[in-house]
Amino acid sequence: MANEDDDYVYDEVTGEWRPASELAVAAGAGKFVVRDASGNVLADGDSVTLIKDLKVKGANQTLKQGAVIRSIRLTDNPEEIDCRYEGIKGLVLRTEFVRKR
Repeated sequence: MANEDDDYVYDEVTGEWRPASELAVAAGAGKFVVRDASGNVLADGDSVTLIKDLKVKGANQTLKQGAVIRSIRLTDNPEEIDCRYEGIKGLVLRTEFVRKR
């Protein structure tokens, strides 16, 4: 699989130097699709709307149904998204509670 001209990249998972083309193929196989509560595909930068009231642990705040969350970021978990909302940094929401706008 590896060419003589191929760049090598350190793979932190295995602790070995592997050809970049080999890692690119492995990364493509690990892709997953993130969907909201209605089944719409979500992507980085999308805006979502909450479909129910959610109590935020540690912030003494409740996010109300219908609140708009802008510029979401996908995480390694297809059931969670990372976002910000009015001063709450590091907010992680479950995709089952949001709908794409």
